[in-house]
Amino acid sequence: MNACVLIKVVPTKAESILSKVKAIKGVRKAYFTYGRFDIASFIEVEDYKSIREITEEINAIDGVRSTETLVEA
Repeated sequence: MNACVLIKVVPTKAESILSKVKAIKGVRKAYFTYGRFDIASFIEVEDYKSIREITEEINAIDGVRSTETLVEA
């Protein structure tokens, strides 16, 4: 199961947040973007529960303002 997690962050903490997101198990890749969101991360896991756990972990990172998760159907 694949999903994209779009992340808005506090600008001064962007580098640190990107490093932490990349270190999360299940995150295939993550990089900076331009526009409404600051970081795009792509995850690959077994089930919806794992997607929820990863998004909760991302939201718990200091400096993350909000996320939007897009699950592949």
